Amino acid sequence: MEGAEQAASPGRGRLGLILGSAVGDLASLAAQDDVDVVVCIRHGDGVPAHLVDHAANCAALVDAGCDRVLALHSVGSLRADWPVGTVAAPDDFFAPWATPTTFDDVRGHRIPGVDATWHDAVVAAWQASTDHPIVTGGVYAQTTGPRFETRAEIRFLATVADVVGMTLASECTIAGELGLAYASISVVDNLANGIAATPLTMDEYAAGVAANRTLLADALPRLVTALT
Repeated sequence: MEGAEQAASPGRGRLGLILGSAVGDLASLAAQDDVDVVVCIRHGDGVPAHLVDHAANCAALVDAGCDRVLALHSVGSLRADWPVGTVAAPDDFFAPWATPTTFDDVRGHRIPGVDATWHDAVVAAWQASTDHPIVTGGVYAQTTGPRFETRAEIRFLATVADVVGMTLASECTIAGELGLAYASISVVDNLANGIAATPLTMDEYAAGVAANRTLLADALPRLVTALT
C-alpha cells in the first residue's frame, strides 16, 4: 500500500458495503436497523464481472453519503496453503490490463491502491467480530473475466499474487478516484485452476461458495456493526 494515494480520512460519513454475486442475498443481514450502512450489490441483476459499472456503483455510494467502502470478494487461491475458507484482506493488487477511470484528463494520472488506514480498521474489526482467522495482507490478481483462468494463466499469476478474482482492482481504482477509502475482505471459494491435484470444476466452485456461507452469515452483521 505504500505510495498509494489515500482517500480522505474515513469514519466521518456512512459505510458503504459492496457484496458480490456469491453473497448478495446476505444483504439483509448486513443492513440492520441499528447500523448506518449502504449496501450495494456489485453485479445487480446478474451482470457479469466484465460488464459491472463500478463508476455507477461507487458514485451511488458517494451520493448516499459514504466516505468508505468495505467490499466482499469471492476469490480463487493461488497458493496451496490458502485452502477453501481462507479469509484475507488484500493490501495490494496486480492488474496491468485493468485500466478503468472516471477521468478523461490528467487527474487519472494517479497512484491507486487499498487505503492503508481503512484496511487496518477492517482487519481489526474482523478480529474483534469473529474467531475465524484472517490473513492481514496479500496481493489480489484481477483477470478480465467473465471466464475462469487457464492453468497456464494461473501459473503466471501465482508468481505475483496470492488470490485471483475479476473485480477488486477496477473497483478499488474507481473508488479512490471518487474519494472513497477502500478495503476488501476476500474469501477463498476455490483453489485456482491447476493449484489442486485435479482440474477445477464449476461444481467445486459452487461447493466452496456454499461452504463459506455460514461463516459470512455469522460474521457479516457483527463486522458491519463494528465498523459503524
